[in-house]
Amino acid sequence: MRYYCEDSSKALEALGSSRNGLSESEAAERLEKNGKNKLAAEKGKSLIVKFLEQLADPMTIILIVAAVISGVLAFVGNEGAEGLVDVVIIMAVVIINAVLGVYQESKAERAIEALQEMSAATSKVMRDGKISVIRSEDLVVGDVILLEAGDAVPADARILENASLKVEEAALTGESVPVTKFIDIINLREGEKDVPLGDRKNMLYMGSTVVYGRGVAVVTATGMDTEMGKIADALSQAADGQTPLQKKLAGLSKILTYLVIGVCVVVFGVKLLGAKDLGIGIVLDSFMAAVSLAVAAIPEGLATVVTLVLSMGVTNMSKRNAIIRKLTAVETLGCAQIICSDKTGTLTQNKMTVVDFFGEDEARVATAMSLCSDAELAEDGAITGEPTEAALVAHAAKLSLPKYELKARFERVGEAPFDSERKMMSTVHKSENGFIQYTKGAPDVVIGRCTHYLKNGERLPITDEYVKEILGANKAMADRALRVLAAAEREWSDMPESTSPEALEENLCFVGLVGMIDPVRPEVIDAIAQCRDAGIRPIMITGDHIDTAVAIAKELGIIESESGAITGSQLNDMSDEEFEKKFRDISVYARVQPEHKTRIVTAWKNAGYVTAMTGDGVNDAPSIKAADIGVGMGITGTDVTKNVADMVLADDNFATIVGAVEEGRRIYDNIRKAIQFLLGSNMSEVIAIFAAVLMGFTILEPVHLLWINLVTDCFPAIALGMEKGEADLMKRKPRNSSEGVFAGGMGFDVAYQGLMVAALVIISFFIGCEGWAGRVNEELAREGMTMAFLTMSMAEIFHSFNMRSQRHSTFSLKSVNKVLFIAGGVSLLATTLVCVIPPIAGFFSLNPIGIGHFLVALGLGACVIPIVECVKLVQRIIAKRKATA
Repeated sequence: MRYYCEDSSKALEALGSSRNGLSESEAAERLEKNGKNKLAAEKGKSLIVKFLEQLADPMTIILIVAAVISGVLAFVGNEGAEGLVDVVIIMAVVIINAVLGVYQESKAERAIEALQEMSAATSKVMRDGKISVIRSEDLVVGDVILLEAGDAVPADARILENASLKVEEAALTGESVPVTKFIDIINLREGEKDVPLGDRKNMLYMGSTVVYGRGVAVVTATGMDTEMGKIADALSQAADGQTPLQKKLAGLSKILTYLVIGVCVVVFGVKLLGAKDLGIGIVLDSFMAAVSLAVAAIPEGLATVVTLVLSMGVTNMSKRNAIIRKLTAVETLGCAQIICSDKTGTLTQNKMTVVDFFGEDEARVATAMSLCSDAELAEDGAITGEPTEAALVAHAAKLSLPKYELKARFERVGEAPFDSERKMMSTVHKSENGFIQYTKGAPDVVIGRCTHYLKNGERLPITDEYVKEILGANKAMADRALRVLAAAEREWSDMPESTSPEALEENLCFVGLVGMIDPVRPEVIDAIAQCRDAGIRPIMITGDHIDTAVAIAKELGIIESESGAITGSQLNDMSDEEFEKKFRDISVYARVQPEHKTRIVTAWKNAGYVTAMTGDGVNDAPSIKAADIGVGMGITGTDVTKNVADMVLADDNFATIVGAVEEGRRIYDNIRKAIQFLLGSNMSEVIAIFAAVLMGFTILEPVHLLWINLVTDCFPAIALGMEKGEADLMKRKPRNSSEGVFAGGMGFDVAYQGLMVAALVIISFFIGCEGWAGRVNEELAREGMTMAFLTMSMAEIFHSFNMRSQRHSTFSLKSVNKVLFIAGGVSLLATTLVCVIPPIAGFFSLNPIGIGHFLVALGLGACVIPIVECVKLVQRIIAKRKATA
């Protein structure tokens, strides 16, 4: 039932209640039947489940299977503890990566807990005709509740009695100004299917707060049936989805899995077919060759490197006031194409401010407005009260008219409180010449009660010409989406006998108008301009009126004309097919409800755009969770929004998003460099081992490959993640989220660089064992393996410097990556110690190497720099020719 479209008495009847409320017995029955007035909590995953999910990765499964079979064969082959070294190392790698991967927040559960905290703890309710105070969770449909200023609304309810009731609903609807409530029936407008949530002014909703007046209402919905409950339900249903990086790494994982399985089967088969007999030794040898290839093809350190690079990005972003709650959010924002932003509190200050006035004397207008309000100013500058009146008091204070001084000069002795039907408020104060009355309210109403106006300090009879001047000023302010109030005064020689509205609000003297608005954040205009330079489109989504939304959007540069804005009602009338055709032309949405925000975000996502959603209110939470990346506000944001968001802006500054985008792009570039570096290394290992198998010898063992993958490669790869951003980073268009890992020629780079290093390693092997294919001296094979291991390690260390830029020469880069030099030095030292210290070399099945072979391996490894520099030069020439063609 649409209770807001029905008379209050009919609502009571439909709910089986009365103005005396329910009986205790009836309330108990309803509580038993319908449950507590609480939001359902979603059960989160246990740590064990999260850990097991990490082990479900195909590449991880291959490593586990390889380790298990290796262990079994080690026992069967009687190799003892030495044969278990590979098993222990492989399983250690698997466990470490899984532990690092257990980073999944139970966002829905925490969000609902925050929603619970927003709900009122106790409520005043009529039971058996008497006022009782009960726990809010024990409220039932049909309960009659009593509310006054400061109370949190405990459930959805239809208003029965209203005494100047104003309710703050910004967190739920996005409305920046408290809503003045009434009792009357709301009729649907022509062509309207339902009344927007923000326009249901005879209703109260869970999670909102009474800021003025008092009222009585009957509960129409509790728990998950409330509007707040619908948001909680949407949170639990909204899919988190994978970020672009997660999707790319998942795709890469599949590719590598198929590659590993295929090549391992081939290697195992080739070894068996080439054997003269099929004893357990041959089977073990063949399987270990296949295991070596599996270890070579799988970049064990990739997940760790990516996680650490993202973690460093988190630290950098926190210095820029962007708090990351989920690591993958760093790179996702870097490829954002759409930012759907809530207006109130995000693009604007969520603080009504007087920005214009009309009248004879601004100080006189400000004095009237400040005294004719219930907001208060403390001597420390803090203002308490309803936001509109707080703006009036703040305006007077800026003119050196603090209210505490005005009150001392003009003591209030009478008043006619604001009433939504009169749309006015009047106060009477003592003055030097007797008493003075100030009245403020809607301009059309106040002007109609005025008989005089001020001109050069004198009271003159009001004329039609002056009324037109007032109305013109009023229209000019209204056209700018300002909220306009009028002020008038009346002098009394004696205290009025009656302070009723009828007695006070006549024969008034017009003083002036003030126009106020929730102003934009000063830094947001530049931030949005920078977003546009970066190819990012801002979309405003608000619960405010369309006139206000359009005015703010024009000021910010989001739209140029009203044609780019629609209301929530218009959106409701659009079918999914129609909206799919039009949504690209819409940049401003006004008077929206929570489900609208999710629909808008989903439309952009379904069209293939990486979408971010910013906001601070409860109403933003479902769409923030549904977006590719949700951005919450740290200061004004509700706990619900912050718990659901992937990133929280500590300073509530929209401009911080620009810094986050820049950092996200830098991190993604660096991750690609690390991926290219690691995959190139794996490629070289696979080619070298496969070639060696075909030629009938073992060039590297699993333990050597694990050392290269986890020690030699990981430190430089992490250092590559600390590269500074390119100069044109924020002038590029956002990358396409469907762009593959190997886009931009990276696939070719990985292939040729892998072949290059593999060739150098094989040459080094034969130099070490002083033989060529088919004539390998068995006694010197271990020396050759040591040379191959050292050359592979050295080549990777030198190659990491090539990876600082995909196309530019390493020697042309102006910045110096000191961390990369340190990482390369550490890797070089560690690898050298493995090769020269006999006990360590023996553990790794290597020969302690002499200075001659060490220098040869070092020289072969260093060859990667001039070779890659030459290829980059050719690639730049080709690219330049294509650009000018």
